[in-house]
Amino acid sequence: MRVLLIEDDDVLGAAVRDQIASDGHSVDWVRRLDAGDSAIAGVPYDLALLDLMLPDGRGIPFLRRLRARGVVTPVIILTALNQVSDRIEALNAGADDYLVKPFDLAELSARIGSVARRYSGNPNPILTHGPLQIDLAARSIRRDGHLVPLTAREWALFEAFLSRPGQLLSKTQLEEKLYAFDTEVESNTIEVHVSRLRKKLGAEIIVTERGLGYRLGHA
Repeated sequence: MRVLLIEDDDVLGAAVRDQIASDGHSVDWVRRLDAGDSAIAGVPYDLALLDLMLPDGRGIPFLRRLRARGVVTPVIILTALNQVSDRIEALNAGADDYLVKPFDLAELSARIGSVARRYSGNPNPILTHGPLQIDLAARSIRRDGHLVPLTAREWALFEAFLSRPGQLLSKTQLEEKLYAFDTEVESNTIEVHVSRLRKKLGAEIIVTERGLGYRLGHA
């Protein structure tokens, strides 16, 4: 997934960014609402993490404006405001989840996964694809009962295909899912990861449509 983090605290922001990256997602980190607004206007994010108290305004009115414009990107609130009234206001404004600071980074990862599954239309964390048993919550895959180790990038790439079964994904779309906008991507990166997934999960797991992109195949 590609995630937008809107957080002005340098220490927390760096910790969240590193956690998301270690989970295999790409993350763009901005520290102001106006920068967040520009980022959302230019990139199809899968998820946004939003602080409520930013240097140039409050997160709740910002979220309301996004929803009024028709932006449906899932949003998880990260804030020190822990009153029930704050939570209700955020959820009514269009937030999908609410996490009070300080929080455990592992819990953040779990909540990101939960929101992503709800938006993909499959809240069940266990999927079966041919001989593969896929645990989305644990981020693990078994093939014929045997655990198949994937790197964070390999998992993120495979997850992109799982979330859009049967849909053709271009190389550019896959790069956008895996890399932040300040990352240099080598021209053959997607091809290398696809090749590794085929070796681990089956030669037909990802189908190449020449000149167009890739789609999920059969394990």
